[in-house]
Amino acid sequence: MVVSMIQLLIELPDVTSIKEKRRIIGSLRDRIIRKFRLTAAEVDLQHSLSYSQIGGALVSNSKQYGESVLQKVLRFVEDEVPGRLQDVQILSERY
Repeated sequence: MVVSMIQLLIELPDVTSIKEKRRIIGSLRDRIIRKFRLTAAEVDLQHSLSYSQIGGALVSNSKQYGESVLQKVLRFVEDEVPGRLQDVQILSERY
């Protein structure tokens, strides 16, 4: 079993309220889950107005497959997020 994980640090410079940030991040998270069939959540910086950290995970039987899906997630987020990606980490662990 291989668990592939992605962590995205997103800067949202034009957000003016926590409510607006949660709407943007919640919508992005939901679209990632529906489109790529993986688990995702806002894992840190929930109270920050300008930043969000989203984590996602996918279980498969192949490191190559898992990481290829996460590369597609990355491209999707780059196209859809109304801010800037500050940091991205993708890794896989075999269990």
